[in-house]
Parts: sequence; structure tokens; C-alpha cells
Amino acid sequence: MTPSRLQSLLTPYLGDHPTPATLYDQLAAYLDLLLKWNARTNLTAIRDPEEIVRRHFGESLFAGVHLARKLAPDATVLDFGSGAGFPGLPVQLLLPQLHVTLAESQNKKSTFLREVVRTLALPTQIHAARVETLPAETLFDAITLRAVDNTPAALAAAKPHLAPRGWLVLLTADQPTTTTEIFPIPGTTASLLTLEQL
Repeated sequence: MTPSRLQSLLTPYLGDHPTPATLYDQLAAYLDLLLKWNARTNLTAIRDPEEIVRRHFGESLFAGVHLARKLAPDATVLDFGSGAGFPGLPVQLLLPQLHVTLAESQNKKSTFLREVVRTLALPTQIHAARVETLPAETLFDAITLRAVDNTPAALAAAKPHLAPRGWLVLLTADQPTTTTEIFPIPGTTASLLTLEQL
């Protein structure tokens, strides 16, 4: 997919937020890697490239836009259960000064994440194990969760690693019971971005 087509598909998620000059070229390379790996190992159930861009890249970048309004440029972010890198990798590409850690315990997925980070020469860290194995003193300014299997259990594991006044960022189809801010994700009636400061 061309960078210009990516830009066209992603504009609704980014609005007027400034983007790095390299963003669409890097996203195109990321998409190519994802499609190649997904052909032989199931990283995402979505197969259509444009749908991948809208659902995975778009929703992740939408979260990044809102994180940019909450965090210092060099803040730390943990992507809990990163899977194929969403939302952590697009957030890193949008906000290159952030210190992003991708936590993914499944070997095939963490291997893919390492390949993307190496190919795109990103500063992103990979924690190829469960979040519970992080040192207790390891804290983050924001923790993102998207499509995790058991949200209550994931939140229980995530919260000890959230710095004081840190942000929990959920991309979810579930209406949260308590949260500070809720944003409908463009292009969908089912998905929400929720931000809660603890």
C-alpha cells in the first residue's frame, strides 16, 4: 500500500495532529511485514489490508493523538499484551520521543515485534514475557490495553506498574463503568477509547 493511500485512510483518526515526515513510509513498511508474517502465522484475524489500516493502525493512532495531549514528549508507555504491536508501535511512530515498551508473552508475536523494531530502527523495548514478571519498581506514565482476553485480570496486573497520576488507556467495545474520559473511535459505532488517570 502506498504512503499516500495510508494517509488518506488514516486522516479521520489523526485530525489535524502533526505527524512525523517518516510516518506513512514507516507504516507502509510495517504493514508489509505484518501481511507477510500473517500469511504464515496468525497475528491478526483481519486479512484485508485496508481494514488492517483502519482497525489496527487507525485506532492505535487515535489513541496516540490523545496520549500526546496527556503526556510529556519523553514519557514512558507500556503496551500491555501488545500482540502484533497495537497500539504501541503506531503510537511510537507518531510520537517518536516516547519511551515505549511492548509486553507480549507469546513467542511468535514477540519475535514479530522484534523484527518490526529492527527493520524500522525504532527505540522501542520488547518485554517478551508476562507483565507480572516486570520488576515491581518498573513504572510507566501510561499503560495501553487493547483486545486483551480478560480485562479485569489485565487491569489488576497493569495497575501496579502505573506511575502516580499515570494514565490507563483502553481501546474497548465495552462501555466502562468508571472512567475520566471517553472518546468514540472514528469509523466505528462499537469501539471506544477510554482514558483514566489514577
